[in-house]
Amino acid sequence: MFIEENIKTKVVKSYDVAVCGGGFGGISAALAAARLGKKVVLFEKEYILGGLGTAGLVTIYLPLCDGMGRQVSFGIAEELFRLSVKHGSERLYPENWLDGIGSRTEKDKRFEVQFNPHLFAILTEELLLNEGVDILYGTYAVGVKTEDHKITHIITENKSGRQAFAVRSVVDATGDCDIAHFASAPTETFKQGNILAAWYYSLGKAGYNLNLIGYADTPDSEKKNGQGANLLVNRRFSGLDGEELSEQVCLSHQSTYNDFLKKRQNDPDYVPTMIASIPQVRMTRKIVGQYVLSETEEHKYFEDSIGMVSNWKKRGPVYEVPFRTLYSAEVKNLICAGRCTSVTETLWDVMRVIPCCAVTGQAAGTAAAMTDDFTSLDIEKLQETLRKNGVVIHEKDL
Repeated sequence: MFIEENIKTKVVKSYDVAVCGGGFGGISAALAAARLGKKVVLFEKEYILGGLGTAGLVTIYLPLCDGMGRQVSFGIAEELFRLSVKHGSERLYPENWLDGIGSRTEKDKRFEVQFNPHLFAILTEELLLNEGVDILYGTYAVGVKTEDHKITHIITENKSGRQAFAVRSVVDATGDCDIAHFASAPTETFKQGNILAAWYYSLGKAGYNLNLIGYADTPDSEKKNGQGANLLVNRRFSGLDGEELSEQVCLSHQSTYNDFLKKRQNDPDYVPTMIASIPQVRMTRKIVGQYVLSETEEHKYFEDSIGMVSNWKKRGPVYEVPFRTLYSAEVKNLICAGRCTSVTETLWDVMRVIPCCAVTGQAAGTAAAMTDDFTSLDIEKLQETLRKNGVVIHEKDL
């Protein structure tokens, strides 16, 4: 059964760049575009910036380095890292990288940190507002209008109702590749599915701690002898279905409560202090771009690289990120950032983390400020602009 609707949606404003999603990719994209003088709006469905890294309590800023003594991610990725520890870290403070204390060999601390989610969200909000970005919280992008292979309007819903925004270029940093999906760009879903996670903060005899319940999964292609994650429940989640996500959150809450009861037995004063306010899904849907980057292409030179990322799971690998992984020619003014870029399923688990989101976000926001047709963008000019803003493009330049 269907209900037929005849909807007229009012166009309320126009922007040079619309960024959909306020996680690390969206924050970086909005900053980059605004700093190039563009009129930028950031749509965020929650009432806090940072996505999974704040509302989801996955508060570990994974490495900016290759684990062998070389920093590989720069620009806004490093700027946000330093901002996250402006008032101190929660754990994993890298004094060898930030204070010059100690060495940076393959046996030393990597350039990573555990940060406070609330302080970071407030600081990034202040940073974006100071750069002139319009932030619309509680706002879902629910559709698009397209003409001639370009998005002309983003359709949203929030407390004001249903509205449309005229746009010149769009950054999809939704984490779920929603805008690409709405615009009929080619996408793929995560076949393996997400495990249940229930990260939460607590206070007790052991102090103030982040509890990593349902830590992380291993892609099927990397599993050996059938070993994978310890599952809290014997099922997986796509992250793309409303009813399923609601059930997942309820199961996560139950897992948190069970862990609390277990720890309370040995610590009568033990209490949870914070639970995630969004589902803790890692990989859902990504774009199929002009190029699909593979986990086998570590240390490979790409002429159209827009920066580098490392592998948070092991020391050594460095990946140059081709600009072609950020967009599809099917929708010429749409570019992706964060965990929706064009990679293989195995590399997806590397590219979904904070530094990679910031690197692709800065590139996406910069490109969106420069053109409304990514198929004809002058890559050398893009790279020149990124370099001026602190990005190291190629591994040979380290």
